Amino acid sequence: MQQLKGILPALVTPFDQSGAIDYDVLASIIEYQLKQGVSGFVPLGSTGEYYALTNDERRRVMATVREVVGDRGMLIAGANGSCTREVIEQVKQARDIGYSNLLIAPPYYAIPTQEELIGHYEAILDAVPDVNVVLYNYPIRTNVEVGYSVLDALKDHERVIGIKESAGSLLRAIEIGENYKGKIQLSCGSDDQALDFFLWGATSWICAPANFLSPQIVSFYNKYTSGDLAGAQQIVRSLFPLMANLESGKFIQKVKYGCELAGFEVGVARMPLLPLTPEEKTEFRKEFEKLQG
Repeated sequence: MQQLKGILPALVTPFDQSGAIDYDVLASIIEYQLKQGVSGFVPLGSTGEYYALTNDERRRVMATVREVVGDRGMLIAGANGSCTREVIEQVKQARDIGYSNLLIAPPYYAIPTQEELIGHYEAILDAVPDVNVVLYNYPIRTNVEVGYSVLDALKDHERVIGIKESAGSLLRAIEIGENYKGKIQLSCGSDDQALDFFLWGATSWICAPANFLSPQIVSFYNKYTSGDLAGAQQIVRSLFPLMANLESGKFIQKVKYGCELAGFEVGVARMPLLPLTPEEKTEFRKEFEKLQG
């Protein structure tokens, strides 16, 4: 089984002042994070605004990330859509560009039942037999939970390798870590619960704040894996105020503003998301600057 380990930034998609994707800035963000010690990257996720990109832009983003990273890190591409046919097309496209690991959430808008969701994932696995699937549970965005019946149905499939758990429920993380150990790897997708996730069996963190906080987040992971739990806890404690600000709303906009504060001109999110207000920027910057001492 492909191993999910370490810090895997959920990459932002940088835009220039005209609104076009800035592939040079994307490359510079990747190089910076590799120097900090991240283990790989996840392009075209929620933070990457995959829903707001054209299909040609998605192809170019994936190609750019793959070209820059090479063999220096694990790559997991988001492949999502509103129906099974569309997702299969996205999975095939990612595979053809060279991605063997895909992060796949339930189809949005259709709101499938759990039985239908099982059929959805099985159809993808059958249609594209040479890729691995990381399930993506983010019900606040899809309005559908990847329930335990889905995990039970897929736990013995050799190409269902993990789940990014973003429901915000520590109990779910605990139950997945305990009940599916050795079957479905647990990846943290709830940034404000990362230490708890690792304590209960997570081996990786697919992490949007790593776009601008990779030194602190990689340091947390290194301390945790070396057995320095007190040191890891101290880093998490220092991050709590900023994480709380992120989780309070306008998450993608704040991650992109964090990148700007870290020195990367990534632009603003595409509509329908609107830019942060001056007051929101001031509050976020205050918490960011506390971590720069």
